[in-house]
Amino acid sequence: MGCPVGSLLLGSNDLIEKARRFRKVMGGGWRQAGYLAAAGIYALDNNIQRIKEDHKRAKIIGEILSRKNYVKEIFPIETNIVIFELPENILAKDYVSKMAEHNLLSIAFDKHAVRFVTHLDITDKHIEQFEKIINSVTIF
Repeated sequence: MGCPVGSLLLGSNDLIEKARRFRKVMGGGWRQAGYLAAAGIYALDNNIQRIKEDHKRAKIIGEILSRKNYVKEIFPIETNIVIFELPENILAKDYVSKMAEHNLLSIAFDKHAVRFVTHLDITDKHIEQFEKIINSVTIF
């Protein structure tokens, strides 16, 4: 959706008040929270209709990855987040580094799990490039 920090909390006034108290207890007394909230509100007002595109592209990424022999398991893809597991002989941090050499950014989500995320700036052309890179890079 293009909102900063990757997430927003929506709920009743009671829920929001509890979350604020919890955030403070955990050391999160951000002065900048208003700026982040404003950007989140903008994302909700202007980008909510196109979020289906992010989800669709995430599913395509999952389909591409499902054809790779080094992908042990792909977790259910219900949003714009794709998490998959590598076999024991491939560390996620090594996979992430290898992909970054080809300008394909991801994050090690666990010792053997990797996460890709689609977002407002990812286009169908990027998905085509993703597939070319995934199919051309030799993994360990």
